[in-house]
Amino acid sequence: MAKNYEEEAKAILKLVGENNVDSVTHCQTRLRFVVKDRKAIDDKALEKLPEVKGVFYGSGQYQVIIGTGVGNDVYAAIAKLGTVNAIYGKDDADTAGKTSNEHKTVVQRLMAMLSGIFIPIIPVIAATGLFLGLKSAATNAQVLKLFGAVPSDIPASLTSVISVLTDTVFAFLPALIVWSTFRYFKGTPIIGIVIGLMLVSPILPNAYSVADGSAKAIMLFGWLPVVGSQGSVLTALVAGFIGAKLELFFRRHMPNVLEQILTPFLTMLVTFAIMIMGVGPIVHAIESGMLVGVEAVIHLPFGIGGFLIGAAYPLMVLIGIHQTMIAIETSLLASTGLNPLITLEAMYGFANLGVALAIFLRARSNKAKATSMGAFTSQLFGVSEPTLFGVLIRYNFRPLIVTVLTSGIGAAILSMLNVAANSYGLAVVPSYLMYIYNGHALLWYT
Repeated sequence: MAKNYEEEAKAILKLVGENNVDSVTHCQTRLRFVVKDRKAIDDKALEKLPEVKGVFYGSGQYQVIIGTGVGNDVYAAIAKLGTVNAIYGKDDADTAGKTSNEHKTVVQRLMAMLSGIFIPIIPVIAATGLFLGLKSAATNAQVLKLFGAVPSDIPASLTSVISVLTDTVFAFLPALIVWSTFRYFKGTPIIGIVIGLMLVSPILPNAYSVADGSAKAIMLFGWLPVVGSQGSVLTALVAGFIGAKLELFFRRHMPNVLEQILTPFLTMLVTFAIMIMGVGPIVHAIESGMLVGVEAVIHLPFGIGGFLIGAAYPLMVLIGIHQTMIAIETSLLASTGLNPLITLEAMYGFANLGVALAIFLRARSNKAKATSMGAFTSQLFGVSEPTLFGVLIRYNFRPLIVTVLTSGIGAAILSMLNVAANSYGLAVVPSYLMYIYNGHALLWYT
């Protein structure tokens, strides 16, 4: 029988202050309050509550760490009480969302936007990474040798069918991103996905083929080069933003009798025209330059770039901006098929494991042992908030410093070894699945 979290919800609201709350939302492990007066909250009293693992103020929100599997239930209990403005999501609470945004800076809103767009597509990219890993392992010459076979023994028809599993997401990635962007900005998602499919239509010359010289761009009007947008994440984001805003504009100004037909028609026509008439190529060039810069940092000599990224990532999680790295990782995967960035970031999770285990072994109080072991268990599967907020920043930040340094050192070593994942969305124990595509990568990562 599911536990009733009403009493915990009432206790949290009493200490945060019902009249002090403008709005509250949540993620997997945290309650996120937008409050009028942060100083009016008794942090120590909150941390004594049985379900609370820690508290933190950041990104314009007072965050109460609840823990994996409990955050949703406590939030639901708070929403059920009806005494504060509980935001279920953008689609259900326009007014509440505006109230929350009033407390956010432009940077914080950008972080929230990127997170909202990319998080829905993480599962399919992670799944594709697993398909790629399994395909590589199953077709590896050394693996097949154990069964007395060679790669040429695998039927071409089977290879083609398997490629549907491994190639579809990245072939149509811009369509997924435009769809998610439309959804985020309250456009009609089906219009978004059609625009995204237009950007990677097989009728247009493939961007990769044009880049390597095996195909030529279509010269529109004899002078304007037009190619597909394969692998361009930023182009898809811009197309989604422009398209969603245009759709909302047309819906507001279109006569009701014409709105159902003309709004989708004009939205798709104008957005596609804008993208191929110059905006798309310009944005793609900007994105390419950004990726060159990121890869240059990653491959700085002596692992310097890896150390900087590995050491910075725990701090990014601390202040809540780490989700923005997903956009860069997606671009890397789309353009190169590999994701060295998540390999460096992943050291944060392993560093957290070590620190949580050390505190468990050295702690004298039963509560500290229970907290650190619970955090350790969650961290095994990539949920880091209980460790970060419930353990690392409770002891004068010394454990956090250890995590930052060890994460940086681990990332520096992996950057010198040129280890890269073939996906993202997996952390700590499950993350090994992102390296089974290559025996050397798996060995060095281990």
